[in-house]
Amino acid sequence: MAKWTVDQAHSAIGFEVKHMMVSKVKGSFESYTANVEAADLTDLTTASIAFKIDTASINTRNEDRDNHLKSADFFDVENNPTIDFQSTNITKDGEDYKVAGDLTINGVTKPVTFDVEFGGKGTNPWGVEVSGFEAETKINREDFGLTWNAALETGGVLVGKEIKIKVELEVNPAA
Repeated sequence: MAKWTVDQAHSAIGFEVKHMMVSKVKGSFESYTANVEAADLTDLTTASIAFKIDTASINTRNEDRDNHLKSADFFDVENNPTIDFQSTNITKDGEDYKVAGDLTINGVTKPVTFDVEFGGKGTNPWGVEVSGFEAETKINREDFGLTWNAALETGGVLVGKEIKIKVELEVNPAA
């Protein structure tokens, strides 16, 4: 099994959630590590994929909101410094993949499945082979103990339950 390095300058981990039931808040995590091991990135079925995301690196472009998300109302970063994912099964789905695994948020582990699209491979200007992937899943944040919310005067709630998680990766062979 070969190890692959995630090029963080060309990769991202983001999310979006409904805000006030009328719009979406998008954010990202600026600090994370990933471990990708695969004999051949054009066939992920034998791969092992793991992520460790620094919860304190959350960025929604609003400092007050970010501080609230870091608090015990949401991620409780002092007690839960990382969000972790470890693949458990990868299957081919036409040209794409289903990557099942265990996701741990706020100390709660649940199974999730990412829909993964292989973006292709090429050689960068320095002669290094790179491959790209996009992965997406949806979770119910309340399943992970992220239950804080506020009722709106007009009905509904401030923060939606469904979170869309999107991962974009560019990887190259580890040196």
